[in-house]
Amino acid sequence: MKKTIVISLGGSLIIPEKINFHFLHEFKSILKRHFAKYKFVIVCGGGTIARKYISALRKEGKSKRELAHAGIRATRMNAQFIMQMFSRSEANDTLPTTMKQIKSNLQKNNVVVCGALRFEPNSTSDGTAAKLAHYLKTDFINMTNVAGLYNKDPTKHKNAKFIPKISWKDFNSMISKIKFKAGQNFVLDQNAAITIKKHKIKTYLIGSNKDLDKILKRKKVKGTLIEG
Repeated sequence: MKKTIVISLGGSLIIPEKINFHFLHEFKSILKRHFAKYKFVIVCGGGTIARKYISALRKEGKSKRELAHAGIRATRMNAQFIMQMFSRSEANDTLPTTMKQIKSNLQKNNVVVCGALRFEPNSTSDGTAAKLAHYLKTDFINMTNVAGLYNKDPTKHKNAKFIPKISWKDFNSMISKIKFKAGQNFVLDQNAAITIKKHKIKTYLIGSNKDLDKILKRKKVKGTLIEG
């Protein structure tokens, strides 16, 4: 029986400014190489597109709920695109909007792609992915634009210290100090941190296809492991 893995694919990897074709082609190829042992749920983030929409609407004085819906639409647009990267025999051809639909699609597809499923206060696609990992009883891989977790933003601080392993409790304490903001760009959102701690979900934070391949081969990775 194949093992299911939930992957939160950061929008910053899908489309930083221009579509990252080389990364996405390699990402697809890696998943296909592991179809014999795994099935995958890919939850797409909104990335740059979502942040641009949210920034403009924030200037217009729109509510937090309206900002969130703009982000949700961006994740679904990215998901539609990622779905098309795969063939119809490999992935779903309609976008699921509930966990039940995702579970049903897994019965006939090796890959199920989705965006945010429904509005939840103070949540991003990471939160959706963490809840899916709990619902499907799987490990959780979060792919973002940095190698893993640092003690501060490595894109702004050259002396940021990399954290290869951290407990659910300590990670939750760390992220709870950060105030949530629609369109935020952090390795994992606050709701996701609560979910993985509550349900003890083994979670990887990685920034490359190479590390994704290593996880699927059960080899040591450069990223951050959250467990224990």
